[in-house]
Amino acid sequence: MHIDQPLTLLGGLTPAQFMKRHWQKKPLLVRQAIPGFKPCLDRSALVALAGQEGVESRLIVSSDKGWKMKHGPFPKRSLPPFSQKAWTFLVQGVDLHHDGVHDLMQQFRFVPDARLDDLMISYATDGGGVGPHFDSYDVFLLQAHGQRRWRIGRQKDLSLQPGVPLKILQNFEPEEEFVLNPGDMLYLPPKYAHDGIAEGECMTWSIGFRSPKQGELARELLLGLADEAPEGVGEVVYRDPAQHAVAQPGAIPAELVSFARESLQKALKNPHLLDSLLGEYLTEPKAHVWFDVAEQAGDLSAGVVLDRRTRMMYDDRHIFINGESFRVAGRDARLLRALADTRSLNSQQVKALSDDALGALDEWQADGWLKTL
Repeated sequence: MHIDQPLTLLGGLTPAQFMKRHWQKKPLLVRQAIPGFKPCLDRSALVALAGQEGVESRLIVSSDKGWKMKHGPFPKRSLPPFSQKAWTFLVQGVDLHHDGVHDLMQQFRFVPDARLDDLMISYATDGGGVGPHFDSYDVFLLQAHGQRRWRIGRQKDLSLQPGVPLKILQNFEPEEEFVLNPGDMLYLPPKYAHDGIAEGECMTWSIGFRSPKQGELARELLLGLADEAPEGVGEVVYRDPAQHAVAQPGAIPAELVSFARESLQKALKNPHLLDSLLGEYLTEPKAHVWFDVAEQAGDLSAGVVLDRRTRMMYDDRHIFINGESFRVAGRDARLLRALADTRSLNSQQVKALSDDALGALDEWQADGWLKTL
């Protein structure tokens, strides 16, 4: 992607300008970000998707009695009638289940894949919404069908309504208001409060970005270190030939505390190990994702393309794909990084790979992680 090329998607801004001026800083409203946009997934297809096992979905109904929320899957007959007002159903990770939706997400890859999460589709009848709230992540709200009225504001009071199954702000104070039509898009940085109400039947596509917490990353990295530590740190056994007799046997010896601290420091000392564990974590498929194992091997020499569910990234020394890591260098590294960046390799590029790299592609094809062109 050319980051210095103006994009209609960003209202004429280049990706570089958008990231500098708006990303994690302030909202951006773009009229006709995708001119004449027509969704590749209609209501009936979305309803069918919400009824499938392994697809995350929620039903939210607002009435005089308050808010109600249910988790899917939802057989079509379990949804309220479409003539009923003020209800919404949301389907998460639609990009994992539909090639057209996955293709649209590629337009947002001026942000690192390590941050790109998924595309959620929200269908609502007239008056439907999920209440005023804020997200802890960046989001692009693309209007796909109908109209939705958005009210947004820099909310200082983040207190939530008690006894509600949703995280709805108790004292929402909007500062701006927009009505979005198909093709319009609104970008919101984290913690920017917003409330979207459907004006008639509408569908909104939300492109969301993951923002891991430090505690979450620390837990995942430490779990990985726990598996790698015995080999990486060694089998040095604690010794205490100078230990004296004690009158308080319940007290932990200071020398043993130091030994434990030194063990952890040794495990953390290898920066390449931490890099590898981070890449594996960032590319690990979500719990509900599975791949279709290839029944018959295709001809790799024709070129390859990653499956829409595959997550592939890299650093200076490794290639990461679906939670696994590989050390690479030279031409293989350049070509496999190109595969991560463009999600495909042509015939000429594949033929330039080493036998070891081709063997890896063979395995990835067998596992359903990529397909031949």
